[in-house]
Amino acid sequence: MSIAESLMAEFEAQVPVTRRFLERLPEDKLAWKPHAKSISADQLALHIARVPGAIALAAQQDSVPPPDFGNIPQPSSLREILTAHDESAAIVRKTLSEIDNARMQSTWRIVQNGKEILAMPRGEFLRNIMLNHWYQHRGQFSVYLRLLNVPVPASWGPRA
Repeated sequence: MSIAESLMAEFEAQVPVTRRFLERLPEDKLAWKPHAKSISADQLALHIARVPGAIALAAQQDSVPPPDFGNIPQPSSLREILTAHDESAAIVRKTLSEIDNARMQSTWRIVQNGKEILAMPRGEFLRNIMLNHWYQHRGQFSVYLRLLNVPVPASWGPRA
């Protein structure tokens, strides 16, 4: 199994799980925040929806600038979030199918003003950010749901 096939298998198993989490966000609680310094529930949900596709697109490049976390869009509806999730999944499916093992093992970089900030194998970048970062935010989102008294869907087994 190639690196891309391995990543894709894990990704495909998690796409419906993530969608179940996103679907639980109540329309009347989109702008809710657990704390003044937190992003809103809809912003976090949109970030979760977009992460895989954005990271897959970044992985197509040999280097990218650091991400700008200062301007997280405010979606207008749950439908917008779910559509972004579906579009993101389609990007991952297309992109991963085009990356062979040699490219997965080549170095990927974040560069700012000509200075390398981060360098790692492309496959490691996809695993760490596209998947692990995605899971971390899904866990964060589960806390938002719990605080909103919304039943949290199961991720890997029975839920509390």
